[in-house]
Amino acid sequence: MWERADLKRRAKNVLRTSYWKAFVVSLLLIVLGEGSGIPSASNNLRSSSSRVEWQNSSYSIDWGVLGPILFVALFIIIIIVVIGFAFGILLGSPLIVGSQRYFKRSAEGEVSMRNVGYAFHKDRYWAIVGAMLWRNFLLFLWFLLLIIPGIIKSYSYSQVPFILADNPHIGYSRAVDLSRQMTRGHKFRMFVLDLSFLGWILLGLLAFGIGILFVQPYINATKAELYLDLRHDAVAVGLTTEYELNLAETPYFK
Repeated sequence: MWERADLKRRAKNVLRTSYWKAFVVSLLLIVLGEGSGIPSASNNLRSSSSRVEWQNSSYSIDWGVLGPILFVALFIIIIIVVIGFAFGILLGSPLIVGSQRYFKRSAEGEVSMRNVGYAFHKDRYWAIVGAMLWRNFLLFLWFLLLIIPGIIKSYSYSQVPFILADNPHIGYSRAVDLSRQMTRGHKFRMFVLDLSFLGWILLGLLAFGIGILFVQPYINATKAELYLDLRHDAVAVGLTTEYELNLAETPYFK
């Protein structure tokens, strides 16, 4: 059974010689929405003096002029949403898997920025995109139900990028199912692990939120160590095999 202190100790050892590389990769994960990121302070302040008292105004809307403008604005918004969605699927997902492979391989002793581009190889790309799309679709459905079930399932499916970083051809359904099995009985402890970084995050907030960026490598390196322990346990109890995760030479997985 893994222990928080041990995971963090190992993560610190890895970061002693590769912190700035980990920092760059962590920034990428934040941009892609996979890291903790910075709590966005929403600036929804509205000046009372800028409010328009419509009831005291005889202003009438000319829909003949405003209608086409609204239509064009709506069309532009739809295009932006579609482009953002396509970016997330075709570029974001492979980069997330590559970034998590960087942290996983660093924990295994290989610190190389080339791992970030791992998913863009032609033999891996579409398999990884499909699996990540399936994971995100399932999470979307769970979050449609309620926030709490969505959070729980986000822990269940959290190991999918790491699994794909080991074997991108494992299959979209198998990757999700294996992640669910690997995290069974661990989700609350994973939640507590996240809470254990709260002090560092609050400390980072004191520097106008910038400090959180410098905590992210520590968090990501720790979660990579967690995956290695969960993977070890999964192999030990027969949930998967070294061959399935490309940990041993086999003619079936390349």
